[in-house]
Amino acid sequence: MERARRLANRAILKRLISSTKDHSHSRCLSYVSHSFARTKQENLIGNNRHHASNVTSRSISVEALKPSDTLPRRHNSATSDELTKMAQTCGFGNVNSLIDATIPKSIRRKEMSFNTFDEGLTESEMMVHMRSLESKNKCFKSYIGMGYYNTHVPPVILRNIMENPAWYTQYTPYQAEISQGRLESLMNYQTMVADLTALPMSNSSLLDEGTAAAEAMSMCNNIHRGKRKTFAIANNCHPQTIDICMTRATGFGIKVVVVDVNDVDYGSGDVCGVLVQYPGTEGEVLDYGEFVKEAHAHGVKVVMATDLLALTMLKPPGELGVDIVVGSTQRFGVPMGYGGPHAGFLATSQEYKRLVPGRIIGLSVDSCGKSALRMALQTREQHIRRDKATSNICTAQALLANMAAMYAVYHGPEGLKTIAQRVHGLAGVFALGLKKLGTVEVHDHPFFDTVKIKTTDAQEIADVAHKNEINLRVVDGNTITVAFDETTTLEDVDNLFKVFSNGKHVSFTATSLAPEVQIAIPSGLIRKSPYLTHPIFNMYHTEHEMLRYIHRLQAKDLSLCHSMIPLGSCTMKLNATTEMMPVTWPNFANIHPFAPIEQAQGYQEMFKNLGSLLCAITGFDSFSLQPNAGAAGEYAGLM
Repeated sequence: MERARRLANRAILKRLISSTKDHSHSRCLSYVSHSFARTKQENLIGNNRHHASNVTSRSISVEALKPSDTLPRRHNSATSDELTKMAQTCGFGNVNSLIDATIPKSIRRKEMSFNTFDEGLTESEMMVHMRSLESKNKCFKSYIGMGYYNTHVPPVILRNIMENPAWYTQYTPYQAEISQGRLESLMNYQTMVADLTALPMSNSSLLDEGTAAAEAMSMCNNIHRGKRKTFAIANNCHPQTIDICMTRATGFGIKVVVVDVNDVDYGSGDVCGVLVQYPGTEGEVLDYGEFVKEAHAHGVKVVMATDLLALTMLKPPGELGVDIVVGSTQRFGVPMGYGGPHAGFLATSQEYKRLVPGRIIGLSVDSCGKSALRMALQTREQHIRRDKATSNICTAQALLANMAAMYAVYHGPEGLKTIAQRVHGLAGVFALGLKKLGTVEVHDHPFFDTVKIKTTDAQEIADVAHKNEINLRVVDGNTITVAFDETTTLEDVDNLFKVFSNGKHVSFTATSLAPEVQIAIPSGLIRKSPYLTHPIFNMYHTEHEMLRYIHRLQAKDLSLCHSMIPLGSCTMKLNATTEMMPVTWPNFANIHPFAPIEQAQGYQEMFKNLGSLLCAITGFDSFSLQPNAGAAGEYAGLM
């Protein structure tokens, strides 16, 4: 690492020396003589006398009056003179001559129109444009849930990870010797997931929960060597997860059946795996112990989609005997961002380690015998096995995985449990209040953070909520769910009581109900095992300690802060500051992906503009912006 830094600094020094060698050295005078001062004064007087006669008129070019904060000027280091010299070195008079010789005119675009963006935007104009788009988004209070939650991003993580180019520019740590900081953080991520799920191993992130479930489905098929071609999905899974699995399954020749969790038919002997949700999409917390035993008795692997925050209170999947666990780490300090990006995860047993998709970080030793981190089991992966790889996933959403890992480090096991207990308690207060109101029926099943409600007209209640800038989930004409998160307050619960009161006077408050609330989780499903016991999760719980830890890791890495980054198409891009800033603006960051479309008009305009630009560049007629990353785009293209 130190050698890499020295080489980078040496290259910078050489460039500085080269660019200044033709300039004479400036000299400093310690005093100015009186005679020199008098001579200078006389010259100035003489110059002023003849100034008018010596003035020559000169026109100003239009180009000189245009703004200078353009993207090429700010981010392309080569000047026009340098480009010409490069072309001349290659034997051409200028860059255009070089292009003429290398790209036949027959395949070149003659013209390209970007309509309103034909002239491009300067950086300052771009910021004004993005502010305009942000103002068209409406950020209502969301209780939709379905795997997406409001969250507090700790400022120390926001400023020093998410907004820090030493973290957000470099992704895939192919070269371990210049990536020890990132590798340690991703190892923390794996440890966090493995501990909370109570399974022996985890990968270091996937694209999101839905694609993680699809990868688990593929694993189940591979475990049975493709001999079993049916995959069952319980109807208590998130709808988007079901849809993604069904779409992916067609490419693998897998038959997907969606059934009630109690009605899975193992009789055909063709079922390779079954996917369940814990807690369910409508909030229910079920005991899957006997279900898992029955599935295993028929040789069927069990995949469980889960919520890591819930697992600080609920019996973990590993203790229920589950084979593969998937989910999203979004609510660990990563904004919803209208659906992404977020880091997914997949945990499993050592038995299936060579079938796991994505990167796995392992501990090794370097040439000096010291402990060192590296990517392990790479022979599973696409850059080595090509078409025989277990998956086309690489280091997916590493920035967001690092944020989630740091969130767990910052809060620690006790801090995470405190957040979980508070969220669960607020849901309990809300459920108790609705029972006292008597205007709707509250389902009595155990829950963690989501309350399921039966009513005569779900849409009518949702409309009342909408008028109060609140989004609820309407499951069907008679069912509503309300999901709570760490940003919910007692005042928010009082506002919900007013929405559900049907005009009745509410004689109580959330605060007054709190002492009456009991834990709504059966004793047999309450977690008793420890988690996040490694010292790293029990040391850095103040901002200054966390700040120092982040910067210690950062100092071990080579990033765009130091030089160009070698290897990997994803790792060589520039995330310009102007491009990154809007990501954290509230009306971009805090919109739920299933919020009504009229609340996301800024996003819709952005999508339309981007689609038009991509069509103009590629010559296609339309574009899908749905794929979460290149790996998902590859599947979308093949489908």
